[in-house]
Amino acid sequence: MRVLTVNAGSSSLQLHLVSSDGDVLAKHHVEQAPTSADALLEFLDEKPDAISHRLVHGGPIVRKPVRASVELVDRLSEISDLAPLHLPPALKLIRASLEALPDVPQVLCPDTAFHAGLPDVAATYPIPADWRTRFGLRRYGFHGLSYAHALRRAGELVEASQLVMCHLGGGASVCAVRDGRSMDTSMGFTPLEGVPMSKRSGSVDPGMLLWLLDGRLTLAELRDGLERHSGLLGLSDGFSGDTRDLVEAGDTFTLDVYCHRVAREIAAAATSLDRLDALVFTGEIGWDQPEVRVGVCRRLGLLGVREPVGGNRTDDGLISTDGVPVVVVETREELQLAREAGFVLT
Repeated sequence: MRVLTVNAGSSSLQLHLVSSDGDVLAKHHVEQAPTSADALLEFLDEKPDAISHRLVHGGPIVRKPVRASVELVDRLSEISDLAPLHLPPALKLIRASLEALPDVPQVLCPDTAFHAGLPDVAATYPIPADWRTRFGLRRYGFHGLSYAHALRRAGELVEASQLVMCHLGGGASVCAVRDGRSMDTSMGFTPLEGVPMSKRSGSVDPGMLLWLLDGRLTLAELRDGLERHSGLLGLSDGFSGDTRDLVEAGDTFTLDVYCHRVAREIAAAATSLDRLDALVFTGEIGWDQPEVRVGVCRRLGLLGVREPVGGNRTDDGLISTDGVPVVVVETREELQLAREAGFVLT
């Protein structure tokens, strides 16, 4: 089976053609979020056997990979404000793909599915019960496709049933896993909670946000600031949201704040486990920024983690075996998308 995997981000599109045995036959990256099927059709030399779409937020509607339909896209459009940077362009592209290739089976793979079985103690927010019931407020968690692949790959590299995994990239989160099940994760109801990201703030004091909304900023200004001008970009005073630029410029303060917050979330996630068998880094930064990995690990001595000595940028593998094993896994969401499509369609 040849599966076209479609990974539409907030400002980019990644296409991969993946064979049934996991080989990537072709790939294409577009630095913008197209909302028509033109990019898909131009990429394909012939119709694929299936199309698998990454869906950042499935909300209460899509809790596991499912066959796509226009009716389902209509329902998901009603919750697009849960991930306003990602869902609107992705749903437009999915709708266009269904219309352009109606005879090709298509699958929606939500990033939230990996966390659908979160324990109630991790999924429940300490807010009025009426709010939780009326609005469906709960922790959803994200980066599930990345975590699912990283978990499978890490299992081939080290014997570990209780892990903390970090997806560090433009978006970033931390996840505790026990026996293949997500036990807790740093992202919550939306992809804005948790560690600082490239341009998103991560968690900040809600009282501060209420204070800013009390005549100091409009809701639109607050949303724009938190989603597009915060995180690494905000910490560096607008210089860059890219850790490569920050390392080159020697911006140690921004990197220290980032590593501190990531390590803090890792330590918090570890409390959902009985022990820590391994620490796994994935995501663009987790894979390609050894300075960040070192900065995070040196803060986790209390958990038995030691500084990695390797600057791995080429292969999945162990980068520290002194103490808790530290593993690096390249992000391969396209392989997980193809795998999920196979599960749904066969």
